[in-house]
Amino acid sequence: MKPKCLAFAVLCAVSGLGHAQSAVTLYGVVDANLEFANHVGQVPVAANGFNPGPGRDVFRMDSGGVSGSRWGLRGMEDLGTGLKAIFVLESGFNLDSGTSQQSGRLFGRQAFVGLQSTYGQLSLGRQYASLFEALANFAPAAYATQYEPVVVMAGANFREDNTIKYTGNFGPVTAIAHWSFGTGLALPPTVGAPIILGGNGEVPGQFRRDTAYGAALVYSTGPIGVVVAYDQFNPTIAPVAQPTNAGTGTFKKATIGASYAFGAAKIMGGYRWGQNKNQVGSEFLRDDFYWIGGTYQITSAVGFTLEYNYDNVKNQFGDTHQANPWQISAISNYSFSKRTDVYLTAAYTKNAGLAMESAAIFYANSLSLGNSYALGNGQSSMFGIAVGLRHKF
Repeated sequence: MKPKCLAFAVLCAVSGLGHAQSAVTLYGVVDANLEFANHVGQVPVAANGFNPGPGRDVFRMDSGGVSGSRWGLRGMEDLGTGLKAIFVLESGFNLDSGTSQQSGRLFGRQAFVGLQSTYGQLSLGRQYASLFEALANFAPAAYATQYEPVVVMAGANFREDNTIKYTGNFGPVTAIAHWSFGTGLALPPTVGAPIILGGNGEVPGQFRRDTAYGAALVYSTGPIGVVVAYDQFNPTIAPVAQPTNAGTGTFKKATIGASYAFGAAKIMGGYRWGQNKNQVGSEFLRDDFYWIGGTYQITSAVGFTLEYNYDNVKNQFGDTHQANPWQISAISNYSFSKRTDVYLTAAYTKNAGLAMESAAIFYANSLSLGNSYALGNGQSSMFGIAVGLRHKF
């Protein structure tokens, strides 16, 4: 064989081998529903004079009732000797309007590249915080988009830009740790929360600005699961009345949780301690959040979920005697196949909007979803119910 032909043959063989050891998967979820909710006002921001207005009934189409609508690419290349290169690019969107979520980011849900081996996975990019990821199997509604109070549970910074993250599996124990050089989270002032919070971070000479870090341990064996986790976010904070008096605050969360599965049922619950301090070290939020609930697979096609959440708010911007918010929610779904199901979801909340929406979390759910769950003036409760269709691909 001539040298040029031999070289071409070797190149083709190597290329074919590389292709065989690599894989890219396209995946996603499309989820839309029709919803009714009562006592709904506007998110009280500067554009409306920080006035939520009267509480009204709403009938609307929503994107993401039990799963956020998304599409993504997931890839892996085997580098040999047990080492693999991985990447994930995942884009969240509003199915009802076709617009991007996560502040218009192209890949706002996840965007990272990393290396994976028997020692664990190291990844870099926009990723989930350790506490949020660790609690995923301990939240009864599994972070259902519409009514799960995930921001109360895990913080508005549960996705973070500029993050380096380690995940290791050691028998029944999973260890997770991360550091963000700048979370990219920014929230405007709202009524009851008179501060500008967050920013892009990664500013020369201001290393701590908008950084975050956390760690978690998950133990899972047989029917039993246990989790412990910690999260800290150091956002830029500026008072609305004195915007030049900016500095770095400290938001801390620590949580424990447990689950137990028996037959077709699984019960789970947990406790989350939280404390937020402003740029001068003064506490402006202190709460204890509790949740309990479970899932039951009634038949191979029919499932049911029930969850109760309660937040003992000890201090919210100086108010130490406010009524504590709580919520009860339920989901029932019927699966036509492994990919397609219909569902009915409902929730009732007291002393907050649905998903326990309030100034305590800067109305982060409403601002992210584009649908308000802020209570109207004079209202103290909210009820919502939705019927939807979900398809996974």
